[in-house]
Amino acid sequence: MFNMKYSVVTALLAAALLTGCASTEQDRRAGTGALIGAGAGALIGQAIGGNTGATVVGAAAGGIAGAAIGAATTPAGQRNGDLCRYRDQYGRIYRAPCRY
Repeated sequence: MFNMKYSVVTALLAAALLTGCASTEQDRRAGTGALIGAGAGALIGQAIGGNTGATVVGAAAGGIAGAAIGAATTPAGQRNGDLCRYRDQYGRIYRAPCRY
């Protein structure tokens, strides 16, 4: 039983660390949502099923749902590094993250 708890804690810690490596706001939100969803799903799966299989299924389902919700709730202009065209004071055109 200790080995299973160690594995779950290690997997959650690895997911938390990898979330910080995301490059866009949408990636960060998806990673955070997956982490929170997996944790909540594991707790709910354990409460309902009472065994390891239910915990794993709950964590997987929660992780998928959390990632989808996290990515979908990214504010407009921050998805996949959206860039807009702007003109500076000298008339030069440049691209930068959109300002909404």
